[in-house]
Amino acid sequence: MDQPIRMKNNGQISITLNRKARVEPVTEPKEQTGDHEILREIEEQLNSLVGLNDVKHVIKEIYAWIIVNKKREEKGLKAGKQVLHMMFKGNPGTGKTTVARLIGKLFQKVGVLSKGHLIECERADLVGEYIGHTAQKTRDLIKKAMGGILFIDEAYSLGRGGEKDFGKEAIDTLVKHMEDKQHDFVLILAGYSREMDHFLALNPGLESRFPIIIEFPDYTVEQLMDIGKMMMKEKEYILSHEAEKKLREHLSFVKSSFIRNRFSNGRYVRNIIEKSIRAQAMRLLINNQFDRSELMTIRSQDLIFPDEH
Repeated sequence: MDQPIRMKNNGQISITLNRKARVEPVTEPKEQTGDHEILREIEEQLNSLVGLNDVKHVIKEIYAWIIVNKKREEKGLKAGKQVLHMMFKGNPGTGKTTVARLIGKLFQKVGVLSKGHLIECERADLVGEYIGHTAQKTRDLIKKAMGGILFIDEAYSLGRGGEKDFGKEAIDTLVKHMEDKQHDFVLILAGYSREMDHFLALNPGLESRFPIIIEFPDYTVEQLMDIGKMMMKEKEYILSHEAEKKLREHLSFVKSSFIRNRFSNGRYVRNIIEKSIRAQAMRLLINNQFDRSELMTIRSQDLIFPDEH
């Protein structure tokens, strides 16, 4: 399997998560097994997720990078500067927030972050209504994120308004604190790949401040089916054979259609499941069918897709 982390000429690390790639089994460390219990705890949580096949490998490399630098310092050797701000590129529902939360836990356990908590925000949480308001709002969020991770979704929206837009003030404030307090918190910017690339092009020098870039591809149809089944299992529902076939065909159509660039992956499946459960409840109530099997089964007529009413 190709290494998912590639070093660019500017020293930046680029990571692509290939959901179809085979992940090499994790080998037990030769030293004391207790030394790496932290990593195994995080891997167990990742293994409970559908897809994300390369994330475990990526996190293991980041973990190794941190530990080896600590060992080098202990031996009096030069250690690489550990700036861990990151950029996550990909469509919604591909696991970006979940991975950010797990990374926060890992960094807290290995002593990189004091708390490891996740503060999620978007443009409206950062941008104010008058000069100076944006900087204060941004500083307040950074203060809340101290010791943890500040996760900004749809971060490209901060650069859409041009020079006079207050979003630029938010960017400037973030950049200043990324430098001044780079070891006190980790900043993760997330958003669509194309928009994030355009955002970086508008802000020279910004890309170099994010040494780790991870691209999250869309889930495959089978992975989306697995996600749906897991969601239903948690709620104690099952799909009938016909419903499963209908859902698979619909997901195949959606992924091959023009809207795939805005496909929301796991969120899309969750919306289908929630709407279908409500439709099933209405059907059972009208037909007065309340035996255990019917209460658990979602049938093809219950499936409600987002573009249907």
